Amino acid sequence: MTDNSQGEDANVREELAVFGLSETEIETYLAVLSGNETTREIAERADVTQRAVYDLAERLADRGLVRVDEHASPTTIRAVPPGKAIERLSERLESVRPTLEDVYTETSVDQPEIQVVRSRATAIDRLREGIEAAEREIAVAIPADAYPEIESALAAAHDRGVFVLLLVGGTDDEAVAEREFAAVADVVRHWEAHPQFMYVVDDADAMIGDSAIVDRGHSDEHAVYVAERNLAGSIFSAFLGAYWPASTELFVADPSPLPRTFTWFREAAFQAAVHDRAGTALHAAVETADGEHLAGPVTAINQQFVDPPSGAFPLQHSLVVATDEGEVSLGGRGSFLEDHEVASITLTPER
Repeated sequence: MTDNSQGEDANVREELAVFGLSETEIETYLAVLSGNETTREIAERADVTQRAVYDLAERLADRGLVRVDEHASPTTIRAVPPGKAIERLSERLESVRPTLEDVYTETSVDQPEIQVVRSRATAIDRLREGIEAAEREIAVAIPADAYPEIESALAAAHDRGVFVLLLVGGTDDEAVAEREFAAVADVVRHWEAHPQFMYVVDDADAMIGDSAIVDRGHSDEHAVYVAERNLAGSIFSAFLGAYWPASTELFVADPSPLPRTFTWFREAAFQAAVHDRAGTALHAAVETADGEHLAGPVTAINQQFVDPPSGAFPLQHSLVVATDEGEVSLGGRGSFLEDHEVASITLTPER
């Protein structure tokens, strides 16, 4: 492929994204446009499973981009002529403009984003987008049947260094235990019940709702999406304080090589815990949010990520370090019970 054609290909993807298509939807649509008609051909071209093609094709059909012939054997998916498809998309965008202009106010841009989500496709898309945008931490509670749809996105996030907490619900321990999680998450827990569907990304982007919203069957349930730090923090508190303790620990990643510097304190508390479980005594060098520098051995670890949990109360994540001036407690962003809020912390094995 020439540089020019590669650039054109990237431009096509960028322009399709403007219409709200996810990356996977775009790849599937381009596969159909290229003349692939069967679900098997499309799955191979778009690098997705055949099972996923049916859901993706349904979404593309809803947008007027493809036609699905389920009566054919095998099922065929054909592209609507591009001119007609773009015309339909443009008409849909234009039809909502009067309503949007009626409800828009200058102050609305300063309000937290809160949206009720009633579509399974929208819920899964928002989750994927959140995972793809994550920089520090992802916490997800999802039914086991829906988990494969985000597995590759979680693996990519974990590979780029994002701290991942995964709670899988709605099936038996043995079925979930057969999966390989080492490349996907730092901690995986399982609950045979159906916990709420929820996710929180970087304490800023979150969704919560009935697990039925992401089941494949029709559901009248809904979820609420929020993009506001305090609201996202409340959902994380529900995730870790209510559902996490009720589940069973299934997988914990091996300790990371040390020394290592952390700017996301909850990941530092997790790593301190797994190194402690492995019998490694730790030394911490800390820069506080106030610019103060502290150092000393870690004498206590309070965390809720791995068994056994520790701390005086649920959701506590702190480290205690013995400095030359005495023991001090350290917490993450927004700490008010601990002595210091941490800007960065470097953990090394204590000698």
